[in-house]
Amino acid sequence: MIVSIIGLGLIGGSLAISIREKELAKRIIGVDNSIKNAEDALAIRLVDEIANIETAVPLADLIIIAVPVDQTKLILPKVLDSINNNSTVIDVGSTKEGICRTADQHHNRGNFVATHPIAGTENYGPLAAIQGLFNDKLSIICDREKSFDFAILQTERLYKSLGMKIINMKSKEHDLHAAYVSQLSHISSFTLGLTVLEIEKNEETIFELAGSGFASTVRLAKSSPDMWAPIFDQNSKHLLEALNAYIKNLQLFKKLIEKKQTKEIYNLMKEANDIGRILEGNKLIKEKQ
Repeated sequence: MIVSIIGLGLIGGSLAISIREKELAKRIIGVDNSIKNAEDALAIRLVDEIANIETAVPLADLIIIAVPVDQTKLILPKVLDSINNNSTVIDVGSTKEGICRTADQHHNRGNFVATHPIAGTENYGPLAAIQGLFNDKLSIICDREKSFDFAILQTERLYKSLGMKIINMKSKEHDLHAAYVSQLSHISSFTLGLTVLEIEKNEETIFELAGSGFASTVRLAKSSPDMWAPIFDQNSKHLLEALNAYIKNLQLFKKLIEKKQTKEIYNLMKEANDIGRILEGNKLIKEKQ
């Protein structure tokens, strides 16, 4: 099988590593607008060669689009225009409804599978690619009924070979949940980073006083704006709902602190502690599977 990967960042690069490690392809072709990314990907053998979309797409049995979601919407029609009848096209974007709407308008819609492998770090670029990034992670397939059976089968075979578990969702349902459990946490981290930088001008003090709690909470603020700004834009409707709920709870904490209502603050924190039970329970379920 020949695989073409469009976008050689963390996700695209890590997919290339895993595909090569599992011997799922005899040839991996990379596509990236960044000359540096392309050179780095070749230098560390993420891909066998670099080509443009016009060359890479018709050659491939599997095309993986791993670019920011706004770029995915722009290039997806061009990719679907150029594929062979038996080729499969997947994207790995963190929003799905807008991308699926774009695909729905194309006559080769059946060759496309909308996916979201939930894996990653705050780092980006081909040099951030990680071996085993997808092992024991979850991948979501959206609107699968609109894809050809062979395309679904090839996509599932890929993700299962990488050690991923697969669930199915409607694209709208996916974007609603992603706003609360993924995108809101990134906004929280970006906001915390901005707040500390505004208030604490002494970098040395930040370094000395930043404990593990701060480091883990603000870690996502190192994420790529090129990736996350389009995600926030594409999913603004659901994200604004999530932000309104989040701001409401922030204001409640602020009000209780102002009034020194310690007992009520304690009860709120105890209520929030329940998220630990949910996450731990989910972890135990995964371990038993």
